[in-house]
Amino acid sequence: MSERAGGAEVVVDLDAIAANTAALRDRVGRPLMAVVKADGYGHGLVPTARAALAGGADALGVAVLEEALALRAAGITAPVLAWLHRPGTDYAAALTADVEVSVNAGWALAEVVEAARATGRPARLHLCADTGLSREGAPEAAWPGLVDAAARAQADGDLTVVGLWSHMAYADAPTHPTIGAQVRVFDEAVAIARRAGLTDARLHLANSAATVALPGTWYDMVRPGIAVYGLDPLGGDPAAHGLRPAMTVRAAAALTKRVPAGVGVSYGHTYSPERETTLVLVPVGYADGVPRAGGNRAPVLAAGAQRTIAGRVCMDQFVLDVGDAEVAPGDEVVLWGPGDRGEPTAQQWADAVDTIHYELVTRVGGRFTRRYVGTAGAV
Repeated sequence: MSERAGGAEVVVDLDAIAANTAALRDRVGRPLMAVVKADGYGHGLVPTARAALAGGADALGVAVLEEALALRAAGITAPVLAWLHRPGTDYAAALTADVEVSVNAGWALAEVVEAARATGRPARLHLCADTGLSREGAPEAAWPGLVDAAARAQADGDLTVVGLWSHMAYADAPTHPTIGAQVRVFDEAVAIARRAGLTDARLHLANSAATVALPGTWYDMVRPGIAVYGLDPLGGDPAAHGLRPAMTVRAAAALTKRVPAGVGVSYGHTYSPERETTLVLVPVGYADGVPRAGGNRAPVLAAGAQRTIAGRVCMDQFVLDVGDAEVAPGDEVVLWGPGDRGEPTAQQWADAVDTIHYELVTRVGGRFTRRYVGTAGAV
């Protein structure tokens, strides 16, 4: 008989997050910025931030200012960098809350300078260079002008450039030729900034994959995200890097029934059992972040064994074929977790539905409740 479950929940192990952070920090032997954007990669912004700090993180990284301000409102005083801004961002709020900000264009720099003068609080600024991702970052042609403008603003006392950074396109493929090319472009961008007088800025390039696989990209600080939560950014076994997945996604069986061979299961009858069997209804679906693509593909632990979802994942539910196993309403069903109890991992799910585990952990929600275990970072 399966373990009884209280309902649909995402269980987050805060001690695992702290231990993962400590392992990464020990690996690189230099400051570490733990990225807690997107609600802590679906694990919860504030609790995971506290756990990462308890594990030795020196700073926190978020995408948008609202996330940084939420950390400050929760009483977190560690350095925080927010890097994704649109025109009209309230930089005054950022500077008042002692949040570091990044810019990658002249218009954004002008807005930061305006906020610094209005508040009387000089900004702590990072400059982002596009070294080959063609996403965020100032392109090579615009970089010298941005650097010169930032250096003038620094001389005027409006800001201090505390960071120079970029982001990698292929760090999860450690032998890809773009890695060396991006490092060279980054080094050139840094040299331009140094010549302009930005000599004290800390350099950071390495994301999770680079943190575990590319020591040549570590510079002054690393910036891991998904690895903090115990998932391997290279798509392999996280234990190889001393990491443990922090998230377990579980639900409770809502209904069981015996059905004859050949019945159609769920919408479209894409699954039919070959013999008489027991079907189990699990009351979570794509409205809760369970990928619809998991139908007839994704693994789930039920009654002591992994089972493949039978038929389509629906908005609110999916079905399992458990054969002759004994399952009762209320018994536990585990979608993914660390894997040490026989449950599937997020990587197994990602492989099954042709996505990445980043997407799975950040999209799960809906009617799942979140529960924390462990004491790391507890207030």
